[in-house]
Amino acid sequence: MNRVIPKALILLLMGLTMGCQKDLPKPETKPKIVIMKQTNRKQYEILPVYNQNTNEIPSLIVNHETRGSQVMIECIVTGISFRETDRSKDKVGKMVVWIDGKRASEATAAAFIIKGLSPGSHKLKIEVVKLNNEPYGLTKEFMVNIPK
Repeated sequence: MNRVIPKALILLLMGLTMGCQKDLPKPETKPKIVIMKQTNRKQYEILPVYNQNTNEIPSLIVNHETRGSQVMIECIVTGISFRETDRSKDKVGKMVVWIDGKRASEATAAAFIIKGLSPGSHKLKIEVVKLNNEPYGLTKEFMVNIPK
């Protein structure tokens, strides 16, 4: 009888361990970025994020992400329009992109990509200026590292 109890105990433990293997949690993965495609023009409406008619103090927030030799930049600018058709407004401007202290380009979009940076560290500067290149006093500087 002593032999029956250990065998039953072993079978019970094996059954429990074998049954638990199917309930193992799946490993967590990184979320996927899904790009929304417009299928119907009237499906959604684009609205301005700020009201230029207010006395809002302009501000600049810059988010960036490095992927290979590319740097994706997203800017949130309040109180200034980048539409040249809004010239009647007081605060119309553009962004000047500086790479390693040299003026590289101008941008009139809130999101853009800098391509072709050489491997190594680079100092980037985003400056919001008026259409005549007079500064608004809004700048952000940051370092990016491009891998070899």
